[in-house]
Amino acid sequence: MSGPVTPITVLMADDDPDDRLMTKEAWAENRIANKLVFVNDGEELMDYLYHRERYSDPKISPRPGLILLDLNMPKKDGREALKEIKADPDLARIPIVIITTSNAEEEIIRSYDLGVNSFLSKPVTFEQLVKMIHLLNEYWLGIVRLPGNNDQNGKIRG
Repeated sequence: MSGPVTPITVLMADDDPDDRLMTKEAWAENRIANKLVFVNDGEELMDYLYHRERYSDPKISPRPGLILLDLNMPKKDGREALKEIKADPDLARIPIVIITTSNAEEEIIRSYDLGVNSFLSKPVTFEQLVKMIHLLNEYWLGIVRLPGNNDQNGKIRG
């Protein structure tokens, strides 16, 4: 018999406040109990992952089990952050799902070359976002075994 489910933190890096708000609402609409944390750009993402600055307390900034990453952000964009994360042996195992407005084939290829686990285009409507978050939850938090989760099923529902 497996041990208890360990809820994971999902960390989303996106500079658009409207996208963050809609994702938070879609998360709630799908009744996902896993904690969803937001950072505004690639620099803040790296501060979170390395417990720097305001993220220095690991209790406040737990290691994420999944990163949702926008490509186009100020300071350090998603491509730079992805490259840095995948180059660090301590962080490289954290699955990263790109969620971006770009549909360009070269962006998709470059992202996979840098080690992304999935590439998704941002939905146009809130209803499409709710559906995408539902599917993301079913796959990444339900079916997939993530590092650090000691059960066959990481999905936690409220």
